[in-house]
Amino acid sequence: MRIFHVEPGGITELQALPETLPATGFVWIGSARRVFEVQSPVLQAHLQRWGLSPLVDLHVSDLLNNQLPSHFDYTSWYDLMVFRRLAASPGSDQLFVDDAHGTLATAKKALDSIDTSPVGFAVYDRVLITVHPTDCAVRDHFALRLAGAGARQPSSPADLMLRMVNHMVDSYLELRRLLTRQLAYLQQELLDPKSRFDDWQFLLDSRNALHLLEDTCEDQRSAVQEWIDALDEWPEESDAHARRERELLRVRSRDVLEHVERVLSHVRRLEQSAETAVQMHFSALGHRTNDIMRTLTVLTAIFLPLNLITGFFGMNFDGLPLIHSGTGIWLAVLLMAAVAIGLGLFFWRKRYLGGTRR
Repeated sequence: MRIFHVEPGGITELQALPETLPATGFVWIGSARRVFEVQSPVLQAHLQRWGLSPLVDLHVSDLLNNQLPSHFDYTSWYDLMVFRRLAASPGSDQLFVDDAHGTLATAKKALDSIDTSPVGFAVYDRVLITVHPTDCAVRDHFALRLAGAGARQPSSPADLMLRMVNHMVDSYLELRRLLTRQLAYLQQELLDPKSRFDDWQFLLDSRNALHLLEDTCEDQRSAVQEWIDALDEWPEESDAHARRERELLRVRSRDVLEHVERVLSHVRRLEQSAETAVQMHFSALGHRTNDIMRTLTVLTAIFLPLNLITGFFGMNFDGLPLIHSGTGIWLAVLLMAAVAIGLGLFFWRKRYLGGTRR
């Protein structure tokens, strides 16, 4: 658990929870999920000591739930936001950098590298509690970022929460590039006439992954929209500075919502691309089958007259023309060759052979 005092002048990391809230700024408490579970009684006691309402038991369970979808809830004391991050595991994008041409194995590894984990926010007026997965770098990233020289400090816990949510949504850009490469490779395999694509389980897993991401984005959009609606219901401030800060929160919230909708739109485009690639694959497969059947039909049409000629001269009659001549066999061969070449040229000019008919 890391505790920070955030104020306009900068950010200071505290060694322990303060006995009282600072006179200026707010307190940010960032904790891993397991640490939050262990330290929850201590944190609840400090919230009461600061004159704040403790977290409701149901909300504590939500913050500890690793499978909870993105959602928003509120009380008269605090707002609760659970937001599932979208990220690729470290090094997953390197799979395609190491293999410039891409293979089915690297695409499968890329699919397995997708990670979605919830991050919880309890937003008080002067306290922000964030609960992260153990391997989540969002807390440390913002702690380092806010400590940098010239960094613009958040004006309130809600402002910092929106910044962290926006950062998690923007991290989807890495995952978007990864999925785009994966789908591009899949489309190439499906449409390559020399490819013998038969790993339909991988295609099904890819579509399921996209469906999962779409559901995740839908939950994210609903959570942010509910937060915006709750923000509009806050009582109006009489102070001009407070009204300006409220308007900035609205602007940042709409920006986060726009980013989530952009992510959702891209995921849906990828789903449509996958569906289109499958349809084009079967269309191309049907076209190649038609070409093969057309070629076989033309060859059959060429050999039918030859079979007729050989059948005619194979009849058991003595009066057949050329049957007793020494040059009869050669004349029959020349006739058969002329018929075969003539029919071949005829079908070739009709584009039944050597190309696609127009």
